[in-house]
Amino acid sequence: MIRPATADDVDAVARLERENLGDDAWSAALVEEGVSGRLPTVRYVVAQVGDDVVGHAVVSVVADLSELQRIAVAIAHRRTGVATSLLEEAADLARAEGADRLLLEVREDNAGAIAFYRARGFVEIDRRPRYYRDGGTAVVMQRPLR
Repeated sequence: MIRPATADDVDAVARLERENLGDDAWSAALVEEGVSGRLPTVRYVVAQVGDDVVGHAVVSVVADLSELQRIAVAIAHRRTGVATSLLEEAADLARAEGADRLLLEVREDNAGAIAFYRARGFVEIDRRPRYYRDGGTAVVMQRPLR
């Protein structure tokens, strides 16, 4: 089940951040700020299986532009459709708020993620050298929403 994140989800989302994003993970304090609604352009959604939060996505929408800021899925739940469901929910939220395209950045050495996004209609539009904390390059991808 995909649903909006609540304050009860902050610890689980912060854990997923650490497990999936390592040095680039957002802190629990930043996650709490976003989940609480104190960042007006940001929406968090979570994937729940039973009582467990097994994934999350973060989308930011400003006017006609949206950005998928995060998507993370617990290792045990990868390749089960969770990431696709989170991505589609994020796209639906962005579309409902007036965005006509969805952007994202992904590490250039993450071939699996790049293939995942390409299979879902994203195309590369740019690269950002030294984007990540370790100096890695980001591939900027875009998908139309209308």
